[in-house]
Amino acid sequence: MNNEIETKIEAKVFRKMIEHLQNRTDVQNIDLMNLSGFCRNCLSRWYSEAAEENGVEVSKDKARELVYGMPHNVWKEKYQKEASDNQKDKFKTSFNKDH
Repeated sequence: MNNEIETKIEAKVFRKMIEHLQNRTDVQNIDLMNLSGFCRNCLSRWYSEAAEENGVEVSKDKARELVYGMPHNVWKEKYQKEASDNQKDKFKTSFNKDH
């Protein structure tokens, strides 16, 4: 497999993952962090950083809108729930401070 094909495949997988997360509004970021160590906000930051590495400026807000499928504040109002004490406790013990 050459680099161009590999990049196309990776891009398709990334878009599919973003679409999946946009459709799974029931999954909270804290759940993602507790399970996998990253969340939608991490993906947004990585997107913005990758753009910058390639000479393109993508603001934090624009990157979040691309990942969430809507402005971040709208997503928060519509879908974000208060984290339970159990979720918060798990976050404290499982969260990697590098993310």
